[in-house]
Amino acid sequence: MTDLQTSLIVIGGAIVVGVISYNKWQEYKAKKSVERAFSASHDDVLMVPSEEGAAPISVTDFSAERREPTLSSADQAYADTPFEGAEPEERAQEELDAQADMMQAVEEKELPVDYLIDCTIPLALTTQLRGEKILPALQSLRHVGSKPVNFAGQNINGGWEAITHGGIYKSLMAGVQLANRSNALNELEYSEFVMRLRQIADDFDADPDVPDMAEVMVSARSLHHFVTEYDAKLSVNIQSNGAPWSVTTLLAALGRQGFDVRPEGRLVMPDGDGGVLFSLSTNVTLAEETTNRLTLLLDVPVVAPERDGFGAMIACARSLSSRLDGTVVDDSSQPLSDASLNEIGGQIEVFYADMEAADIPAGSNRALRLFN
Repeated sequence: MTDLQTSLIVIGGAIVVGVISYNKWQEYKAKKSVERAFSASHDDVLMVPSEEGAAPISVTDFSAERREPTLSSADQAYADTPFEGAEPEERAQEELDAQADMMQAVEEKELPVDYLIDCTIPLALTTQLRGEKILPALQSLRHVGSKPVNFAGQNINGGWEAITHGGIYKSLMAGVQLANRSNALNELEYSEFVMRLRQIADDFDADPDVPDMAEVMVSARSLHHFVTEYDAKLSVNIQSNGAPWSVTTLLAALGRQGFDVRPEGRLVMPDGDGGVLFSLSTNVTLAEETTNRLTLLLDVPVVAPERDGFGAMIACARSLSSRLDGTVVDDSSQPLSDASLNEIGGQIEVFYADMEAADIPAGSNRALRLFN
């Protein structure tokens, strides 16, 4: 071996050692930067876990336009009850009746079958049936295609409720969801629903009142159009200003600060009541060791306005960018100004008002079912 070859080998080995050492140093810096960002000396009110059930704190005020209090339809019916001039006993009874009507209206809003988003089919029973006899038969019909099927029962007192063991029912109501994020109920799904429902009705000696397919399809397409129009997701990103962050250290730190870490590496911020305010993605696979970009995502129609999901998400993004030496940017990596964020907040208020006007408020059970 010549002196030249020996020299080249030594130089090549030194270069390889240098590259490996540099990479290790970069990984060490990324890990330490995240650890410093989430050290105890950097605590803030947004990221510290709040008391159970407490609303998330937002440092950005996206307040809605002030509205005068109004009565709901049930409240208005109660307010218009003609008590004046009646005897005390009559007034008391009328008040009790009005309160009972209001309670029934509230209860029916929570039924598993919803007249607004389901195709509902009543089943008149020839004899009263107990819940424990009905429920096993209903287990065979829970979905048609991607559309859920639900049932409610009218109890012996005349009220409608979810069918339970121990209940006694004189009529039933079946409902198949008309639309979801994927598509509208189609003719094949509806035909399957009706066919299988008739089999259940035969077992109970019931008579289903099946609506015309053409009318159902029109309703399904109309509802799916609404879902498509209001299927809005908003995202903001935090871009690293320097070295990438260590994913392992980042996930552990965010988990300690209130995020729920999912197995696939996705994180969600709980709303304190069993739901999700927004989610966070590292934008890399679990096999990657570092990332230089985080994405926060708000599913607008499934978060109630009073949760202020957008305000909480922006506050979190600002907090993270400050801790991690990053910049809040849009999907094109352009910095998001306060003016732009305030404009988006105003658009969300209009969005929420439109959903409320359609009787499908954001974050309601109806919205959660439609935008699943």
